[in-house]
Amino acid sequence: MGRGRLLTRLGLACCLLLLGGSGGLGSRATPRGPWEEEQGPMAEGGPWGRARYEAVKKHLRVVGALSKQYWQYLACKVWQEGCGEEEEESSPGPGWSLPLVGQDYLEILSTWYCSFGKCCKTGDCRIVNNITGLEADLNGQLHGQHLAKEVVIRAVQGFLQNPRPEKPLVLSFHGWSGTGKNFVARMVASHLYRDGLKSECVRVFISLFHFPHHKYVDSYKAQLKKQISETMQLCKQSLFIFDEAEKLHFSLLDAIKPFMAHYDNKGEVDYRRSIFLFLSNLGGNTINEVALDFWRAGRAREEISMEFLEQRLRLELREPAESGYARSHLLKENLIDFFVPFLPLEYHHVKLCARDAFLARGLPYTEAALDEVARMMVFVPKEEKLFSAQGCKSVSQRINYFLP
Repeated sequence: MGRGRLLTRLGLACCLLLLGGSGGLGSRATPRGPWEEEQGPMAEGGPWGRARYEAVKKHLRVVGALSKQYWQYLACKVWQEGCGEEEEESSPGPGWSLPLVGQDYLEILSTWYCSFGKCCKTGDCRIVNNITGLEADLNGQLHGQHLAKEVVIRAVQGFLQNPRPEKPLVLSFHGWSGTGKNFVARMVASHLYRDGLKSECVRVFISLFHFPHHKYVDSYKAQLKKQISETMQLCKQSLFIFDEAEKLHFSLLDAIKPFMAHYDNKGEVDYRRSIFLFLSNLGGNTINEVALDFWRAGRAREEISMEFLEQRLRLELREPAESGYARSHLLKENLIDFFVPFLPLEYHHVKLCARDAFLARGLPYTEAALDEVARMMVFVPKEEKLFSAQGCKSVSQRINYFLP
């Protein structure tokens, strides 16, 4: 639907609702109009009479002015256009203000319109930053990742509460496939932005999908910098997610390095309110070795500390390798604020993922069904068969086996 037709329909709906609910022509609770004041013989001059005619004419002029004022108020609320002098010119009189019921109608209409697209020039009106909801969902739906929960909540909350951060927040997620890296990234997006991954303030880049050919890396660099810069101009708070980050060409990482560095106040765009998430399988073997060592020593995985594991993770990532991570300046210049380890998932974690998959689809389940889903997965090492080789990936597809 074009904007003109939408404006027309919104205008009609606005007028009908507001006039009906704020004392206009359609209200049953309003005082009687001028034509209802006399119940006796017809006034002099015909069925209406001159005085009554003038009263009706005045009333309709006021109603018209009110309707126009309501419509302009709605336009200001939704598009922030046409505000200012035009409002004063169309006001029905001094001291005029929107009735409370009319304001309620306008709030409903503007919220309804905004649900179909952005409702402000910068997109900021769709930023929610629901840290409480993020923490609750991580606690309830992310299994076996006590370190990732703690680091993500503290890092994001501290960053958002800082009125003047020195640089963007840069988090690097590491661990085997299926341990929850993408899950957490999606959850962060959905709790910081009303539209989640579909928000204009969120950009997702998948290495082999968006940057598949190294021979076009110069073109990719220009496109990537342009897209990041445009998103930062549109949104004061932006979120950038790089999946399969270990497969990014190192020159791409170096190209976007200035956006993650300390703010130098030289550019036109203030990028300090941005968040960068890098998702990578790098370091997965080191993380798994630590988890296995703790298990063999009879210690709970919850005893693994962030200080101990992050230190070993940093050492592995700094080793010379073909990975763009090792060759880029992100590590050399310490631009990554936190390396977030995702531990390998055990049998009971897979059962919890299966339970969540059943619940998400509104399907009943039994403990026997959860066990059967978990037994379908491959567990390693060969001797202990302790960790799911796929994490929780493919669990939601495997419950199709139980459908009638």
